[in-house]
Amino acid sequence: MSSNMTKVKLNRYNKVGPKKLALFRTFAFESTCQPKEIEIERIIKIVNNHPFLDHPPHPTLLQHIPPSVLSTPLVKNVLSHLFAAHSNGLKAFEFFKFSLQHSHFRPSSDAFEKTLHILAQMCYFDKAWELMEEIQRTHPSLLTLKSMSILLSRIAKFQTYEDTLEAFERMAKNIFVWRKFGTNEFNVLLRAFCTQRQMKEARFVFNKMHPRFSPNTKTMNILLLRFKESGDVTAVELFYHEMVRRGFKPNNVTYNIRIDAYCKKGCFGDGLRLLTEMEGVNCLPTIETITTLIHGAGVARNIAKARELFEEIPMRNLRPDTSAYNALLSSLERC
Repeated sequence: MSSNMTKVKLNRYNKVGPKKLALFRTFAFESTCQPKEIEIERIIKIVNNHPFLDHPPHPTLLQHIPPSVLSTPLVKNVLSHLFAAHSNGLKAFEFFKFSLQHSHFRPSSDAFEKTLHILAQMCYFDKAWELMEEIQRTHPSLLTLKSMSILLSRIAKFQTYEDTLEAFERMAKNIFVWRKFGTNEFNVLLRAFCTQRQMKEARFVFNKMHPRFSPNTKTMNILLLRFKESGDVTAVELFYHEMVRRGFKPNNVTYNIRIDAYCKKGCFGDGLRLLTEMEGVNCLPTIETITTLIHGAGVARNIAKARELFEEIPMRNLRPDTSAYNALLSSLERC
């Protein structure tokens, strides 16, 4: 009897198709590989509760966290939690260094960048440089424009203009040693100043260093965007025409920034004028362009034009997205 029941059960599992079986195996594998939340919370508690300044943390970490437990997803999750909770940057750094000591562990770019961000936002710049140098020696592929941007933007915020330029040159000579700095790196430096609304410094850097780095249209758009965010339409237009005289060719991002600057100031007619100019130079509007103008029509309380712009979206071979619908609804509410 029991033998027959066993055969029935086996037959039932044999009927499972190969695709379903493969899916089941994949799910089972992923479930076992993902770190358990309880383990993440346990490690976070160990890191946070350790009296770091009084005792070195690594013996305690080794006692409570066996090397076999360390995995790329687990370390990334622990650091993400520490970052979100604004935990002590030095403790997060020591935990990341602890994980790097084990040869089987392969750090992710996200874990490295989270650690760098925690240190930089708490102004532990010496430790941030120590981390960059360690990664340069052991895992140079993790050094990207994003990690460069994280550190430079924080130095620009908390230190001087000269410190930021010095940091940029230090990265070029000692950290990103295999990489010839060019336009992309120059754009990261400019964005570091622009993110902190330090437009005077950004302009000075641009004027001083542009012969060395051959700026492109993206460079112009980075600076133009920050002038727009200052709310000064005149500054936006002056800088735009200066860049055009230098030989820069505007693209649809450039026009979107200028249109948005005018629309936010209630100068909807100027926004429409730029749309005509844009199309006249064969620079096709995007859905962002039309959405900005619909918002501008709402600010100007021109509901008829807002509807017209929305209805023209398919005729421009564009598809309305959530932002376009929200812009129309916002315009209707204003009128």
